[in-house]
Amino acid sequence: MMVFVVKGNAQTLESQTLKQALKDNFAIGTAMNAWQITGRDTAATRIIKEQFNAIVAENCMKSGRLQPEEGKFTFELADQFVEFGEQNDILINGHTLIWHSQAPRWFFTDEEGQDVSREVLIERMKKHIHTVVGRYKGRVATWDVVNEAILDDGSYRESKFYQIIGEDFIKLAFLFAHEADPEAELYYNDYSMAEPGKREGVVRMVKKLQAEGVKIDGIGMQGHIGLHHPEIREFEKSIEAFADLGVEVMVTELDLTVLPSPWDDQGAEVSKNFDYEDKMNPFPDGLPDEVVDAFNARYLEFFGLFLKHRDKISRVTLWGVADQHSWRNGWPIRGRTDYPLLFDRDNKAKEVVSHIIQLSNQ
Repeated sequence: MMVFVVKGNAQTLESQTLKQALKDNFAIGTAMNAWQITGRDTAATRIIKEQFNAIVAENCMKSGRLQPEEGKFTFELADQFVEFGEQNDILINGHTLIWHSQAPRWFFTDEEGQDVSREVLIERMKKHIHTVVGRYKGRVATWDVVNEAILDDGSYRESKFYQIIGEDFIKLAFLFAHEADPEAELYYNDYSMAEPGKREGVVRMVKKLQAEGVKIDGIGMQGHIGLHHPEIREFEKSIEAFADLGVEVMVTELDLTVLPSPWDDQGAEVSKNFDYEDKMNPFPDGLPDEVVDAFNARYLEFFGLFLKHRDKISRVTLWGVADQHSWRNGWPIRGRTDYPLLFDRDNKAKEVVSHIIQLSNQ
């Protein structure tokens, strides 16, 4: 049982959950995988119901999963995801409509394997977005419309969408999503958002969309952080810069790796992979006390920042429920053991959860 005395208040808090403690600040969410959506992972499903009031589809709503072949949609798992949110009165976020990384190959090519024309790709985008968003109209509250279109230096990523359509693919995606569900909130989502170059690039892109009258409701800052990167002040500058655009800010994919990085920037470019080395997997059997202390302090530093800017942040979402579910275990080096989430491999709340609850009540 967790018991705290709140500063300035004689009331004690007993067994409070994350969603109860944070309800007056922002929504607290988690990503759901297939085992949780289908109910096979009963322990994780229990945690989601008890602790979180927002969910996001980890993989089942990405275009490669929903439309692996042209015109053949596979909605079974996505339908179950939406039904779970509805049955448990949880905010549902759809992720993601347009993303270069998990788009099916057919999206960009003709029968001969050559790149399709600009007109064909625009039509395919429109059909996909209209079909998906239209199916869940009035049921999925928010959509990550475009994911990871800006590089760390602020330039546009030269994805197939960009190469064939140009930067207008972003505007078109938002227009198509708005046509399909005028009431849904529409977001742009990206990683390394504390990088000054990316911050400036995203601001330029959003300002251009706004000047053209395009509906964009928010910006998602993927929170894939480490013990030493990014600098928290740079993260804060991005929260402030994005909020100044008049849109909501979300922390969309929060996790905290304790493992060494094979590069310097600690980004989240999922196409990068490195070979396994024992020195890159220093904690296969558990974390030393000093690392636990550093982990707790880092999470509390960031939640303190989120609470400071509660007037700007509408949602904070963890990218997974418990450590065994995290993509961090296999990326960017397969076979490692990481500890990035708030619940451990026994599906028990870590010490830091009680600290976050206490912090939120101060």
